[in-house]
Amino acid sequence: MKNVELSIIIVAYNSTDTIVGCVNSVLETTVDHTFEIIISDNSENDDTKTVVMQHFKDNGKVRYIHNDKNYGFSKGNNIGIQKSTGQYLLFLNPDTKMYLKTIDGMIEFVKQHPECGAATCFMKLPDGRLDDASHRGFPTPFRALSHFSGLSKIFPKSKKFGGYNLTYLNLSKTHEIDALAGSFMIVPRGLGEKLGWWDEDFFFYGEDIDFCYRIKEAGYKIYFVPEFEALHMKGVSSGIKKVSKDITKASDKTKKLATYHRFRAMEIFYDKHYKDKYNPVVTEFVKLGIKLKKLTA
Repeated sequence: MKNVELSIIIVAYNSTDTIVGCVNSVLETTVDHTFEIIISDNSENDDTKTVVMQHFKDNGKVRYIHNDKNYGFSKGNNIGIQKSTGQYLLFLNPDTKMYLKTIDGMIEFVKQHPECGAATCFMKLPDGRLDDASHRGFPTPFRALSHFSGLSKIFPKSKKFGGYNLTYLNLSKTHEIDALAGSFMIVPRGLGEKLGWWDEDFFFYGEDIDFCYRIKEAGYKIYFVPEFEALHMKGVSSGIKKVSKDITKASDKTKKLATYHRFRAMEIFYDKHYKDKYNPVVTEFVKLGIKLKKLTA
């Protein structure tokens, strides 16, 4: 396939029920730019491959990669990137659906902002609320304490206590954030290559925050652009999110795996980016907090 403006990488994992709707929404709503869709399938025991082949076999814009095992989100993305040609890359979850001009508008935004290292749109949950994972502050120990203690909910407009999800910022206007979610993340190819793309130490969860942290360290900005929206069912593959508990078909094994990697990601991120910046006593409290949260998950 010749080079395109945008490569859309979708890592699938037991996504039979959502992948067709996701891909169709991209095909139907993206009209102003050239693009390719690359599905990197980590699924092990479902019919995702059959469903994709049945619906998109003859569509030249859709490419399918069947991985020989579940490599996780980071490596799944990196595998897709190797087959991509786009000037920009959009990392997209299979449990999302696009609206008219969402992708077109986001491509134009990134093109017009050369200082932009990554951008996301308003990721809307089925109930209309913002998926707060797409609007994050970096999880410093104090921010994490404020969040998990409930202080951020008591004082959501406080810059001091609301830093975990930046709840003090105006969600109706475009602004900078620290981190977004890998469910919808546009990155210029040149920057991604400079940073080495996704850190494969992260299997599932945390890899998007790590990517954003490295983008910021490189001197680029990350933007939240609410002018454009996408629907996110959230957690359909992992099965551990309340918002999708009634529609997920994730097995107990998958839920346990996702829970393990969720908390393991917290440890990896802290050790990589914060351990050398904080007193060892703070580190011990952070590690204890992660263990306690894991026990109550």
